[in-house]
Amino acid sequence: MGKVSASERNGLLEIKINRPERRNAIDYDVMNELEAILNKAEGNERLIAAIITGSGSKAFCSGGDLSVFGNIATAEEALYMLSKMGNLLYRIMTLPVPTFALINGTAVGGGMEIAASADFRLVNEEASLGFIQGNQAITTGWGGSTMMFEKMQHDKALYMLTSGERMNAQKAKELGFASVVFHSDTFEKDAYEYIRKSLIPYPDVIRAYKKVQINKWVSSGLKKRMQEEIAQCAELWAGEDHLNAVRQFFQK
Repeated sequence: MGKVSASERNGLLEIKINRPERRNAIDYDVMNELEAILNKAEGNERLIAAIITGSGSKAFCSGGDLSVFGNIATAEEALYMLSKMGNLLYRIMTLPVPTFALINGTAVGGGMEIAASADFRLVNEEASLGFIQGNQAITTGWGGSTMMFEKMQHDKALYMLTSGERMNAQKAKELGFASVVFHSDTFEKDAYEYIRKSLIPYPDVIRAYKKVQINKWVSSGLKKRMQEEIAQCAELWAGEDHLNAVRQFFQK
């Protein structure tokens, strides 16, 4: 099995990050496998929805794998890595069908940016969530804040980003990040039932509705705005504050 799996059933594509031993952290292999999956998904007219989730019960995604990316020290190197994943999240955000993030466990850092790229965020009540990037002296680096401001009330999105707070699922729901919170015992069953109820059996109608929003994002220059955000993060990545934060992380 690869680091990302894809299975399709009745028009539902499930994408699962399979690195539970690394809390489903993102490395270059994950990016490459996700890119191959998206290449197929974008041209698959059978699809009516896509789901992204993490393997196991502890983590949805813990963001970038610092054992791989922790030695990046220049803005140029950072820009390459950040842009690669940022482009994939733009593609998830603009998939022609509804997308659901099944947040089965902890989602922090870049994991929250993946969740932000989806249309719906279905959250396990026991999950811990947080845009903790600011605590490491960087911003969201995969386009996350641009996506957040598109989808959430401004002050609530800004609070989640600037506080660096890790919060429970209920608070994420109150702020408008979590679409629905489900009990942990029946999380997967309830989440899939919610997804099925969200989808009428007419793919052309579903895609037409999604296209209205995608057209708005394209005309407002969403991709360029995400790229500008990513470039800003790359500069901060090479800053002394962030490099010190990474050193402290490894010392722990």
